[in-house]
Amino acid sequence: MIAAFTPSFARRLIICLAIALGLQLPPYAWSVSADLQIPELGDASSSMFSSEQEFQLGRGWLMAFRNEAPIINDPLLTDYLEHLIYRLASFSQVQDRRLELVVVDNKTMNAFAVPGGVIGVHNGMFLYARDEDQLASVLAHELAHLSQRHFARSVEKQKNATITNLAALLGALVIAATAGGDAGLAAITATQAASLESQLRYSRQNEQEADRIGMLTMVNADMDPMAVAGMFEQMQRAGRYYSKPPEFLLTHPITESRISDARGRAARYPKRTPQDNFEYHLMQVRVQLHFQNNVNAAIKQFRSDISDNPELAGAYRYGLALALIQARRLEQAQQEIDLLLKQDPQRITYLVAQSELWQNQGEAKKAVAMLRRQLRYNPGNHPLTMSYYEALLRVGEKEEAAKVLEEHTGLRPSDPNLWYQLAEVRGLSNDIIGLHQARAEYFVLMGRPDQAMRQLNYALLEAGTDTATAARLRQRINEIRRWKETLDFN
Repeated sequence: MIAAFTPSFARRLIICLAIALGLQLPPYAWSVSADLQIPELGDASSSMFSSEQEFQLGRGWLMAFRNEAPIINDPLLTDYLEHLIYRLASFSQVQDRRLELVVVDNKTMNAFAVPGGVIGVHNGMFLYARDEDQLASVLAHELAHLSQRHFARSVEKQKNATITNLAALLGALVIAATAGGDAGLAAITATQAASLESQLRYSRQNEQEADRIGMLTMVNADMDPMAVAGMFEQMQRAGRYYSKPPEFLLTHPITESRISDARGRAARYPKRTPQDNFEYHLMQVRVQLHFQNNVNAAIKQFRSDISDNPELAGAYRYGLALALIQARRLEQAQQEIDLLLKQDPQRITYLVAQSELWQNQGEAKKAVAMLRRQLRYNPGNHPLTMSYYEALLRVGEKEEAAKVLEEHTGLRPSDPNLWYQLAEVRGLSNDIIGLHQARAEYFVLMGRPDQAMRQLNYALLEAGTDTATAARLRQRINEIRRWKETLDFN
């Protein structure tokens, strides 16, 4: 999907910014010209934005972003990234730990931080980072942008920035996530030259500070600070395969001096032997397979990688097993999974693969029994729960599947995919009121209050004489209506 910075999306962002700033918008604020000025992210604390305003702004932006960008719903990849981000955050200077991850289905090497704790990661990052420490260096850098409140500082510095300008800043992230870097850069080139020159100096200060604080986070988390320079080199190497724009237009300009500075700074810390996390490489092969259009070519490549890279043979064997499942070569896939489970019988990633294989073999009951047992030891685990839900559907236990998802939404209430799936399974189990309620929550998270209220009104018709249910539905409708009036979504 190729998305542009559309007027409807711009308007939604403008509304969110206005609410965050506590401003009354004039009628002309809705027109967004093609000649937008795009301010850069700023630095440290600000009197213009409070932390709570930043939080609300970030969540409003995320609603709009989900409607525009290709979001990937991979429970294993999401779970891995969430754990890595929260590990880094616990050693960072981020004060507000209400973090929200969004994984973008895009081959480009990109990650970003949005005010209020939203961390975005393109799954293409796994195609470039050699190990977990290199990926962590990027995430730690983005957490540093959050902890130093660079966005708020930028707004404070540019006191003449309009709400439309701020919407354009966040809109550029959508362009980068959907159309790739060239389109995002095309939007930036519309900025006036004098404004760019001023913002450039400030942006580079931000990047230097994020480099320094991000590396400190890495050290505190017992990760290799040398990975920062290593990742910079990977970025620089990858950039050679693209038409290179002027350096000052890049969000994270990579220069030899920046690489050298990172290496020199890392050398000041006690030398550390890198400890590679094998789980990273399992996620890496998942992404490689995801972007491989020819499954037979993937099978051939993974077989070759197993023999050529003995240290990571297990990861490539896992990729081979997944590719064989896709190719419906199920007996061969079972042989590979048997080898993996023999080496590590309790690794959740392998158990989910075994569940997927059993379901494809028509033996979903085996998957249900195994996953039910695993969830007793790992209650609430996201990949296990979603695999269990899928297995329950395969064996026809729709009511139990709905119950599992309903409980899981209590742990992950801001996950729109969960609400979407819950609506589907409630429909299958003939719970029509529950279907409309789940759809309503999905639309709320997508920033569509009118559609959410419409679903609840459908549920209200189904409630009939059930006064308790009708009262709950009316209360939720009123809550969403007040929220809509606040944001003026008309």
